[in-house]
Amino acid sequence: MTETTAVNSPVAPAVNPGKTLGIVGLVLSILQFNVVSLVISIIALVKSKKAGMGNGFAIGGIIISILSIIGGIILIVGVVGAAAALSAQCAEVGPGIWELDNGLTVTCP
Repeated sequence: MTETTAVNSPVAPAVNPGKTLGIVGLVLSILQFNVVSLVISIIALVKSKKAGMGNGFAIGGIIISILSIIGGIILIVGVVGAAAALSAQCAEVGPGIWELDNGLTVTCP
């Protein structure tokens, strides 16, 4: 019998199947496509986890997307609250231009 010896051949590194999607999700989250980037980042993370690998790009995309969505919700609530307060002031004083007790000038239709 002949004996074979192992040759030190370079082994190709394992490919992370979610890395590209993770990068895309991170870039989209930075560009404020929050819901799309959240979905893509989650898909990328799941693909990477199934392959037994981590994906920092996907995690970054998920974090930025969630924080941006929360910030957007807070902004919308603030704008709606300010509009409601202004509407209440206009209902109280009627149409015209009014200077309130706190020094603000309000124009009501």
